[in-house]
Amino acid sequence: MTRPMRFLIRVGAMASKEVMHIRRDPRTLYMALAMPVVMLLIFGFGVSFDMDRIPLVVLDGDRSVASRSLVRAVSAGHEFVIAADSDEATALRMIRRGQALAGLAIPAGYQRELAAGRDGEIQLIVDGADGVVANQILSKIDGLVRAESLRRIDLAAEPPLQVKVFTLFNPEARSALLMVPGLAVYLLAIAAVLLTALTVSGEWERGSMEQLFASPVGRLEIVLGKLLPYLGLGMLQLLLVVAVGAMIFDVPIRGSATLLFLAGFLFLIGMLGQGLFISVVARNQLVATQAGALSSLLPSLLLSGMLVPIENMPRILQVLSSVVPARYFVHAMRGIMLKGSGLSILWGDLVALAIFALAIIALATARFRRRLA
Repeated sequence: MTRPMRFLIRVGAMASKEVMHIRRDPRTLYMALAMPVVMLLIFGFGVSFDMDRIPLVVLDGDRSVASRSLVRAVSAGHEFVIAADSDEATALRMIRRGQALAGLAIPAGYQRELAAGRDGEIQLIVDGADGVVANQILSKIDGLVRAESLRRIDLAAEPPLQVKVFTLFNPEARSALLMVPGLAVYLLAIAAVLLTALTVSGEWERGSMEQLFASPVGRLEIVLGKLLPYLGLGMLQLLLVVAVGAMIFDVPIRGSATLLFLAGFLFLIGMLGQGLFISVVARNQLVATQAGALSSLLPSLLLSGMLVPIENMPRILQVLSSVVPARYFVHAMRGIMLKGSGLSILWGDLVALAIFALAIIALATARFRRRLA
């Protein structure tokens, strides 16, 4: 029997042994298959930047046809709901209590100024405690007021310059299209690292590592044999989260599904290898779980570009993000699913994922020593 054939047989034997452990432990299957889907649903519905039915208090000091027309224009699209029509003191009290997020103040003489051809000034009071919400309110109010202003312009006096805006890839500005691919990467990273972080550390605690040392199986054969079953589970995880994203959140897949799963394959090898390296070093399931959660949770959430564009980060964090595999998979997922990007655009992400996968597997193999102490 040739040496490569013996190598494959030993890897297969190790993988079969690991499959038996997985079948006997339903918690592993739950962590691998159910947890990412459940968490994707929770995060997908719970973490949303889409805002509608925003409570708005109106301070109409003019009480004219023009002021009522402006209020109707602002509330017509159901993005804003008129919470009350009151004075300034009441409006400020409602905003302070959270009963309204903004106030629209129309001064007396608003219609008279418009009739005289002068600019009618209005005031917007916004609760700035949440900067994201405040910016969305400002943007929405600005667009609605501009639309109402253009409606009042005489068609014969149409301005010579008009801007027509075309939004590509996400014309409705749905936050689900932005969040779901990033959330899928984030959840896959956590699940993959934790799955393998418990393998070798569990072998040390159970004392079964001595049996492996007594066998002729090499270090690389042990590492690959333990990694392959979880790689199969990880690919099934990826299929599930992509299917849930497409069916539940209407996230499209505009690019190649083959390219998507190739990127996922490389990403999962890297994250499973990271968990395996942690378990080899820790030799304790508690320590391995904590280290695995910290090394996958925070970088994949904060340094992957899922929530904050990497270009907006400080320079030092941009450099740190270059060694985070989730950064490249998030970019690849969004490119394939939302933009239909191909290999000519995403080859750099694939190369980075492959380099990390090879490096972490080599590191885990080198760190794995056939001794008990």
